[in-house]
Amino acid sequence: MKKIVFSGGGSAGHVIPNIALIEQLKNKFSIAYIGTGGIEEKICKANGVEFYKFDAVKFVRGKILCNFAIPFKLIKSIKQAGKLLDLIKPDLVFCKGGYVCIPPAFAAHKRKIPVLTHESDISAGLANKIIAGKCEKVLTTFPSTAEQFKNGLYTGSPMRTNIFDRDKKIAREIMELDNRPTLIVFGGGSGSKIINQNIRDIAFDICKRFNIVHICGRGNKVESNISGYKQIEFAEDMGLIYACADGAVARCGSNSANELIALKIPTLFIPLQNSSSRGDQVKNAEYFCKKEVCRVLSEKQLSPDCLKKEIIKLFQDNKLKTALNRNCIECGNERIIKEIYKCLNN
Repeated sequence: MKKIVFSGGGSAGHVIPNIALIEQLKNKFSIAYIGTGGIEEKICKANGVEFYKFDAVKFVRGKILCNFAIPFKLIKSIKQAGKLLDLIKPDLVFCKGGYVCIPPAFAAHKRKIPVLTHESDISAGLANKIIAGKCEKVLTTFPSTAEQFKNGLYTGSPMRTNIFDRDKKIAREIMELDNRPTLIVFGGGSGSKIINQNIRDIAFDICKRFNIVHICGRGNKVESNISGYKQIEFAEDMGLIYACADGAVARCGSNSANELIALKIPTLFIPLQNSSSRGDQVKNAEYFCKKEVCRVLSEKQLSPDCLKKEIIKLFQDNKLKTALNRNCIECGNERIIKEIYKCLNN
C-alpha cells in the first residue's frame, strides 16, 4: 500500500481541508501527518490520523527582530522533517499551506519524493510561494490564483463531505431550535472577540425574530438567558450547524466561505483586518462580493447597530438568494484526488 504524508498547520484552516481529503483516501493508502504540537496535532488525534511531530519555524508579521534567527532554525527544522520522512518513507507529500509545510516540502524535494500543495486563498500565502518550486503542482481554490504559479492548477476547495445532504428538520431537532429562522455566527477556530461582543450586544433584539447559534471559541461562553440564543465553544460536526442555517455571519477564511456558498447559505462576511493578517480574507470577500453571492461588512464599520441592520438585510436579500442558487462553487475533492493519483502513478 502506498503512503501519503500530509502536512500544513498553524490554524484549523490548514488542517481541516487535509482531514477532508484523508477521509476519502484512508482506505486506499497508508496515511500519516507531520506537523507541530499545535492545532494540527489535536485535530489529527481526534480523527485517528497517525501523527509525527517536529519543530516548525514561524514568520512573525510586523516584528523584524523576531525573524532574524529564522534561517538557522529552518535548517534544523528541515533536518527534523527529513528524519521523519526517512522513517515513514512516503510516496507523496501533500501540503496545505501555513509555515508548518515548508520543512517537509524542502525535505521531500531533497529526497525526490513528489510534493503537491494546495493554496486556499486568492492571494497566495508566503509558505506556498516559498515551496512552489519544490512541488509538482500548486493546486488552487480560485482560478486566478493558479495563474500566479508556473505549475498552478485550479481544482477548487477541499470540503468535508459530511456537510452535504444533511436533513434540516433533524438538525434543528438535535439543536433544539424552534420554528424561527436560524442565524449561525462564527469567527474561526478560536472565535472572534469583536464578532462575539457585537453579536451579544444585539442578541436580545435579533432573537425576537431569529434563533442564533453562536460558535464563540473555546473558553468564550458567557452567561445568557436569551431565548433562542445558543452558544457552542467548538462544533465537532459543522454539517449539523450548517444544516440548521437560514443565514450566517462569519469571517471570510477561504475554506468556510466556500463551504457556506456551496451550501447556498446567505452569508454576511466580516473579513479579518489587522496587522497580523496579510489581507487574504478581504480579497476573498471582494471576490465573492463581485459575484454577488454574499454580503460584506468591513470590520472597521462594525458596530452593534450596523450589524443588526445588516443581519435584517441579509434575510431580506432575495437577489442574493437567487445568485446563490445559480452559483457553481463545488467541492474540489475529486479534482484534487485525481492529481494525487497522477503523482503516485508517475
